[in-house]
Amino acid sequence: MNHYPSSIRKVINHLNKLPGIGLKTAERLAMHLLSAPESEVSELSQSIGELKKTIRLCSQCFALSDSGLCRICSNTSRDNTLICVVENQADMVAIEKSGGFTGVYHLLQGLLSPMDNVGPDDIRLKELLAKIAKGNVAEVIIATGTNVEGEATASYISDCLTRFPINITRIASGVPMGGELKYVDQVTLKKAMEARHAL
Repeated sequence: MNHYPSSIRKVINHLNKLPGIGLKTAERLAMHLLSAPESEVSELSQSIGELKKTIRLCSQCFALSDSGLCRICSNTSRDNTLICVVENQADMVAIEKSGGFTGVYHLLQGLLSPMDNVGPDDIRLKELLAKIAKGNVAEVIIATGTNVEGEATASYISDCLTRFPINITRIASGVPMGGELKYVDQVTLKKAMEARHAL
């Protein structure tokens, strides 16, 4: 990389710090930026600069937003009596892309992990309980991952919610659509057997 001028090396180093961007990709991106029209590079630079200034957490669900409320919480056609609890923005986006959910979300911004000193006060659990205490929630769907932290968090949240007169559900997990049983791991297969339903 020493054969590049220092200004290009600086850009390559910064790009290389981004997740999933190796040195070769960083070099290609830097060369693309160098050959791109100045207006395009300026717009990119400006949008990156504005990112930290304009993005905030939604005051209701804690998703990323450009304003006080995210586009989901401000959408009057969404069912506010149905809350899907997820770990983070990526999980919410995945569920939204499926098109199978019409309620609203609550982002925990983390999962319980005693090994990492992450307890109930370190995630957005108090805010969830306060939201449910207002009394207009009918069902909470817990959609955390099926890893140890996700399962522990789901169990803890479920225990906290039993005092409220609401339905508490957990997303199903098991054999993926189109999956062959011989390729499915034993834990997933066990979960699928436990979550079986009538036809």
